[in-house]
Amino acid sequence: MSDSPIVCSVDLNQPGRNLGVLRVPHSVHRSAYGHIPVPVASIVGDKPGPSVLLMAGNHGDEYEGQIVLSELIRMIDPADVSGKLVILPMANFAAAEAGLRTSPLDSGNLNRSFPGVPLGQPTEMTAYYIEHVLMPGVDVFIDLHSGGSSLYCLPFAMTMTEDGDKHADLRRAILYALGLPVVLWHGSEKTGWFSTSAAVRAGAAGFTLELGGGGTVDPKIREGAQSGVLRALAAIGLYDANLPKQRLAGKMREFFSEDLIYADEAGLYEPLAVSGEDVEVGQPAARIHFPERPGKEPVEITFTRPGTIVAHRVPARVLRGDCLFHMVYPE
Repeated sequence: MSDSPIVCSVDLNQPGRNLGVLRVPHSVHRSAYGHIPVPVASIVGDKPGPSVLLMAGNHGDEYEGQIVLSELIRMIDPADVSGKLVILPMANFAAAEAGLRTSPLDSGNLNRSFPGVPLGQPTEMTAYYIEHVLMPGVDVFIDLHSGGSSLYCLPFAMTMTEDGDKHADLRRAILYALGLPVVLWHGSEKTGWFSTSAAVRAGAAGFTLELGGGGTVDPKIREGAQSGVLRALAAIGLYDANLPKQRLAGKMREFFSEDLIYADEAGLYEPLAVSGEDVEVGQPAARIHFPERPGKEPVEITFTRPGTIVAHRVPARVLRGDCLFHMVYPE
């Protein structure tokens, strides 16, 4: 019995397609006994099989995954499913409804809120329910992200690597099925505040997918990601139907470390390299311009080590501390 006050409006274990909401209590002036309706669906087959949790809308301004999962809810036939598939297409509902990274109700960043608080703010309660009610017993967890409003990401996957990983073969099979051009391997995040940290604590194989962004939706990325998720579900034995062949990449490049490049000045940012590019030491990365200070020379930022850009900033106006580039490295 969970100590979460959140109530699910539908039995997620019932065979077939189950559509409902998670009722997150939210008592405010205009609605004393109200709730936040977080959409949830499950597709449960008659045959035994793996248990999978798919999530999008962790950040509300990341739209690709929300569309992908909405499509999958409609298109996957329970007759083609062995096991149980649970889908949260708008996990941080208030943020997703507003098109914002964080919730306008409590400023909560869901992907910085795990393991959550059972009787906390709405975002904390949602995180707690996901980790302590939905994740136990799950074999595979996939969280679909993008760069949101401020970043544009080369489609890539992130997952954990460590000695003795019981999911090592499963991870490889899923990554190959996803068909993304890049995978970033990182160490265990068992004590972290991310959704994939919660997956580690729950004993599941967790994956984060970064799929475009920039405040819009690229149909090619959306279609490729949707095809990849279907192939991943088939690879683990949950889904058995005709599979799309479209892949976003023919070959997967693997990286094992990362870094972020920040703006040290406020001004107008001019990117001199973009996501997907391989860069060298000393190569110009960006210029920061100062139109409010006529005559001031722009500041040039250069790359300090060879690597690959997996995300670059989209909005030109920057403040000190804004992230300009997400870099990955082969070692």
